[in-house]
Amino acid sequence: MATQIPADRKYTKDHEWAKEWGGKVGIGITDFAQHSLTDIVFVELPKVGAKVEAGKPFGVVESVKSASDLYAPVSGEVTEVNKEVLEKPELVNQDPYAKGWLIAIKPIGKLDHLMDAATYKKHIGE
Repeated sequence: MATQIPADRKYTKDHEWAKEWGGKVGIGITDFAQHSLTDIVFVELPKVGAKVEAGKPFGVVESVKSASDLYAPVSGEVTEVNKEVLEKPELVNQDPYAKGWLIAIKPIGKLDHLMDAATYKKHIGE
């Protein structure tokens, strides 16, 4: 099955996505990442008001196989946390680009340094 890579967002080499919406940036993990991790059983996210720094860990996602750090695609302040994912981590597997989003931040700077969908597709070898 081909990996979903929506063209309306930007991507990191660590398999996070970032999408601008209403002056904020939503962040989650890619379809490729959730497939690699398999069944996600736990998600640890920062609290609203926390500062995140581009390229630095902001949380953890645990699967039945392993635990992986989540890396911020851009610096900023956390404005929203997807509480539904904290209660139902499997949403990240089921719908990584919509219901399985992780946090929203008020960004410092642009997303220009991130990969577009075509570049990310090459990055993962599809």
